[in-house]
Amino acid sequence: QVQLVESGGGLVQAGGSLRLSCAASGRTSSRYVMGWFRQAPGKEREFVVAISWSGGRIYYADSVKGRLTISRDNAKNTVHLQMNSLKPEDTAVYYCAVRNDNVVHTRQRDYDYWGQGTQVTVSS
Repeated sequence: QVQLVESGGGLVQAGGSLRLSCAASGRTSSRYVMGWFRQAPGKEREFVVAISWSGGRIYYADSVKGRLTISRDNAKNTVHLQMNSLKPEDTAVYYCAVRNDNVVHTRQRDYDYWGQGTQVTVSS
């Protein structure tokens, strides 16, 4: 099993910034993909961004390109999501996910493990 713990959510005004982090522990494979998804009230969970083991492959949802930046620290089994120029429509619960191989995907069903989520609220 793999455990994921997210942190860094909170309340911020539009135009502000937040940094989310996710720490993985347990039985991860030697190389694995980490990703972020989000679910806004009344909406389905959607893909945000995913990163390969080396960081050489990163996929962003169009809605966040240029505003969100993902990075990872493999020595600490941690992924970070720097969120800038936040908009009210970014309000959601953000979930960290792990796919236990090194093939980057954007669909929820392709991820094996999930965190509990962290709330991000952007006020207008």
